[in-house]
Amino acid sequence: MADTIDVAELQAEDVPMDEGAGAGAGDADAAAAAAKPNFPALSRKDLTAQSVESRKIPIPPHRMTPLKKDWLKIYTPLVEHMKLQVRMNLKSKAVEIRTCEETEDTGAVQKGADFVRAYGLGFEVDDALALLRLDDLYVDTFEIKDVKTLHGDNLSRAVGRIVGKDGKTRFTIENVSRTRIVVADTKIHILGSFQNIRVAKDAVVSLILGSSPGKVYSQLRTVSARMKERF
Repeated sequence: MADTIDVAELQAEDVPMDEGAGAGAGDADAAAAAAKPNFPALSRKDLTAQSVESRKIPIPPHRMTPLKKDWLKIYTPLVEHMKLQVRMNLKSKAVEIRTCEETEDTGAVQKGADFVRAYGLGFEVDDALALLRLDDLYVDTFEIKDVKTLHGDNLSRAVGRIVGKDGKTRFTIENVSRTRIVVADTKIHILGSFQNIRVAKDAVVSLILGSSPGKVYSQLRTVSARMKERF
């Protein structure tokens, strides 16, 4: 009996202690919620004003003369639309870009750097401008030797198969895959979206490996039909 009474007393004593602890915990949570700071959301200007971002894009020597010729076309969208500060450094043969107080887009510097870098690789200004307007575009670069090791006349013939007579093969690949291709010596640069670059790259790789242009055209027609069905 004594043991039973002691247990009952202990249970009776435990109940009010738990209720008090729960009430205390609730008060503590309410106090903590009231003490939390409430910060307003930062605007784009506030984000860009905290630090100045800059990029320095080296320009190949053979692209310096075209750069001077097309400087107004390159300078205008970067300054007027992207709100960036730009200058051409003739001594170091580079284009320097940085943000300012008026820059609104946090990714403007990277987009501007990609635009100038694409022009330096050999793309036309109008084609490179797509990098500023669209988010899902990028430039993929690879060398012919990455696909197959070729030397001398074999390497020249591979480049000839990619370009085609009067550039016909390259234009066909560009139009079907909706990309832009630059063949610079043994390097190949492709500008476009991920899926379109893959289509163009498969066609170029087939030409490097020795496929005839006619066979590649047939493959491109099949791919083009699939792309039309998809869209």
